[in-house]
Amino acid sequence: MTLRFYDTASAEVRDFVPLVPGKASLYYCGATVQGMPHVGHIRSAVAFDQLTRWLTYRGHRVTVVRNVTDIDDKILAKSAASFAQDFSSGPGEIADEEWWALAYRYEQEFLKAYDMLGVQRPTYEPRATGHIPEMHTLIQQLIDRGHAYPALDDSGDVYFDVRSWEKYGSLTRQNIDDMQAAPDVEPQFSNRKKDPRDFALWKGYKEGEPTTARWESPWGAGRPGWHLECSAMVTKYLGTEFDIHGGGLDLRFPHHENEMAQSQAAGHGFANFWMHNGMVTYQGEKMSKSIGNTISPGEMLELATPRVVRYYLGQAHYRSILDYQPTSLPEASAAVERIDGFISRAVRALGSSGSYSYASYGLLPDAFAAAMDDDLNVPQALAVLHDTVRAGNTALTGGNLEDAKQALLSVTDMLRVLGINDAATPQRDNQANAALEVLVEAQLEARAKARAGKDWAASDAIRDTLKAAGVVVEDGPDGATWSLQRD
Repeated sequence: MTLRFYDTASAEVRDFVPLVPGKASLYYCGATVQGMPHVGHIRSAVAFDQLTRWLTYRGHRVTVVRNVTDIDDKILAKSAASFAQDFSSGPGEIADEEWWALAYRYEQEFLKAYDMLGVQRPTYEPRATGHIPEMHTLIQQLIDRGHAYPALDDSGDVYFDVRSWEKYGSLTRQNIDDMQAAPDVEPQFSNRKKDPRDFALWKGYKEGEPTTARWESPWGAGRPGWHLECSAMVTKYLGTEFDIHGGGLDLRFPHHENEMAQSQAAGHGFANFWMHNGMVTYQGEKMSKSIGNTISPGEMLELATPRVVRYYLGQAHYRSILDYQPTSLPEASAAVERIDGFISRAVRALGSSGSYSYASYGLLPDAFAAAMDDDLNVPQALAVLHDTVRAGNTALTGGNLEDAKQALLSVTDMLRVLGINDAATPQRDNQANAALEVLVEAQLEARAKARAGKDWAASDAIRDTLKAAGVVVEDGPDGATWSLQRD
């Protein structure tokens, strides 16, 4: 089946044909590193990691670029607050912290979260502050083509002239007259712009800002506008035309709309596909710190293992809303435990039946591949994964080791494609873990014999002994499985 993805710009699912056969180029927006990562950041990274893995599986050599916005109004404001006299360091905050140190510190927190949840490192991860010359070049191109202008006062700002570009608003299908003013300047300085909707490409240096947060330019000292950064960086690493631009749904406007306008106005073909992942809600409502209905990746990782959190964040279709409920992580944990239970059972059974390899990467079920080809339909792919687990358990119960082996290899391949096996595994005492498994399996074998002989008292006694030790036994059509009781 042909790879097909939903393109936000055309509002349709289209065949994916890479610009260069055998290669795929992907740029997705990374973090503005002014605080700890929130669940929306990580959900987006997981979604585009799944996309990268599937493109790779389908034979494309994928170049991935994920930017870091390390200069921004919020970063400067947070740094300034750390120097304020009434500042008192709270949890995770540092007094008298320079803006660049703050940005780097939070950048490392994002990397930790990505790594913990098995998000592969991009091919390139450029920082905005490292690409100022490229931004100057792009600004000058826009001025030369009549799509940008220096501010109408001496502020040193440079703005994109939205009315000069007739396609402005096409990505989000909006009429320019219905749009709000771009929040680049305070209302009292609105005379700097030709139109309130014109957005800043370059922000002139303002009194009181750190001198380290300004760069010289043909229009005066200052720093780049947010939207300009991405256009300059993607062009450097992927060229003026590339395959896919991705990001969260909340970035469509104004960020991606402005990116597309300034890049195309400069004469660049820019993105062939625009792909956006859906938001994360909390019990059906938008997450908001002000009303206290948020959960962070760190809080999730306190409640569940990284593999479970990865499973949860990646289980919905990337374009759909992912709603967090108090039952979400326990449900994801149960799903992962069912998968792991089959794998453990199959490995034990096959250990004495001959060699097998986990490096097949060629036994994906056709239904799984068809689901992934169809706009990355992960929910349907997961249904195939769980069907294969059930079939594998049935094969083990019936003593059909060859079918069980094929199921094991298929399950392993599917987990790898979905990135679930790349999430971090908590450190364990392997020797103690192996000993526990041998002891529990011996008890379950004794219990199975007791049940076969209808000695229900002995069967219940073994189950109760295991339960008292924190081992939960579940009986199913394919036999008994066990797991450690959660606190």
